[in-house]
Amino acid sequence: MTGGLYIHIPFCRQACHYCDFHFAISLNHKAEMLQAMEKEMERNAGFFEGSLLRTLYFGGGTPSVLKSNEIEKLLATARKNFGIEPNVEITLEANPDDLTKDYCKAVHDLGINRLSIGVQSFDDNDLKWMNRIHNAEQALSAIENSKLVGFDNINIDLIFGVPGSHDERWLNNIKTALNLDVQHISTYSLTVEEGTPLKKLIQKGKMQNPEDALSERQYVLMMDKLETAGWEHYEISNFCKPGLYSRHNTSYWQGIPYLGIGPSAHSFKDGKRRWNAKNNSWYIRAITEGTACFEEETLTPANKANEMLMTGLRTRWGADLDKILSATGIDIQKAGLPKIEELLAERLIYKEGPILRVTSKGKLFADYTASQLFVV
Repeated sequence: MTGGLYIHIPFCRQACHYCDFHFAISLNHKAEMLQAMEKEMERNAGFFEGSLLRTLYFGGGTPSVLKSNEIEKLLATARKNFGIEPNVEITLEANPDDLTKDYCKAVHDLGINRLSIGVQSFDDNDLKWMNRIHNAEQALSAIENSKLVGFDNINIDLIFGVPGSHDERWLNNIKTALNLDVQHISTYSLTVEEGTPLKKLIQKGKMQNPEDALSERQYVLMMDKLETAGWEHYEISNFCKPGLYSRHNTSYWQGIPYLGIGPSAHSFKDGKRRWNAKNNSWYIRAITEGTACFEEETLTPANKANEMLMTGLRTRWGADLDKILSATGIDIQKAGLPKIEELLAERLIYKEGPILRVTSKGKLFADYTASQLFVV
């Protein structure tokens, strides 16, 4: 049962206005946290039933706050407890300001073979608005440093729909990425999440609320630009040069088992989903004392069918209704026929045999489209 390992590094040097991921800006308990993660891996050594890892992903937070020797120790623990396929994909998320040439070389020498760089924008005005810790020049340098030491599988994150970011500025972000010759781009619409500094600043009238019309327009501009350049739009938020998908994230969308290590990390296997405590102190204490650090649920057939619809319609491979029937016993083609016909008429989806896929128009409303077919 091959699968993927996700290691959540819950530390950042600075809080971005929009971010609702789990992290702390204090590194005071970093050593205890890393020890707890190693223990959690040891505790879950049998999770993949002897199969080797096909992917390993350091996410966060900001994994690049770790020193290379700290990453090395986590990698050694993963190899010891799970084993790693020879052609494993190992991704490290990183902030541009951390990616000096020396740091890039150090992590590349450890076997990290894919970088996911949190660029977000190549424009300093956008970066200041988001309260990013780096500037545009550092973003360019980070990508150049990565390539110089041998990285040839680089993703950059970009955010669209930033208030005040006109279309030409957004297109310049895309053009810059293409000129830099990266292999993968993950793009996200700026959203206002509860509890974030952005939400509070908007409520106080100190920042402008993002506009749906701006986000939709910039998403369409991005699709046109990247697809014209020959890139594959293989998931709603993800584009790549032909065939260079994120193997780790694709595993999530295809229902392949994965184990999450660290606070707030999620795991999935055999129809069961679990999620770790979203609290650093609680997580460390639970692991140290040998008590459960997670909650768990078993997916019902309806839950599973809805999840397969949601994830399938977000990808180029679509939602296979025959596979859903085989996996859950639920016949979407029969039960959802009126809704399917409505969505076809609205040109939000198209159908090839048992497979439903979203149209270019439907990509703007993929989650809504899936929800129309949900089993309740």
